[in-house]
Amino acid sequence: MPRIWKPSVTVAAIVEKDGKFLLIEEETSDGIRINQPAGHLDPHESLEQAVIRETLEETAHDFTPTALVGMYMSRYTSNRTGEEVTYLRFTFCGVPGARHDRPLDEGILRTMWLTRDELAACADRHRSPTVLQCVDEYLAGRRAPLELIQTHTSVYKEAVSTANG
Repeated sequence: MPRIWKPSVTVAAIVEKDGKFLLIEEETSDGIRINQPAGHLDPHESLEQAVIRETLEETAHDFTPTALVGMYMSRYTSNRTGEEVTYLRFTFCGVPGARHDRPLDEGILRTMWLTRDELAACADRHRSPTVLQCVDEYLAGRRAPLELIQTHTSVYKEAVSTANG
């Protein structure tokens, strides 16, 4: 049977406060990069749960998603390994919450608040072209209701092994 191709599903948060956006500076295989709080969807969680978790882990801030800004598919080739990965990214906007006294996720160097223009000025350091694209689409008012995303209850159940033992 041929191998089935599957993209890597990721989530990202657009967090705006007083005209500035919450971003992270992170170590990657391609060097130090700037990104929104973002990461991979984990088993047994909804997309909304994933973006809440990733934002907390990477920025120590609570985040309440209020809308979907967009869904983005892109392909990335690692400069280090030459491996190609396709990402399917769900970007949410929402309300920032409390900041907690906790360590940031491994690889996250710091958080920072930048204006759109400050973010555009360092485009050569963005993790991907979608970083600025998502901010621009957010500023243009692009929003889809969270009700558009449905998560079946089966997602939340632990995987059951069907192997004969």
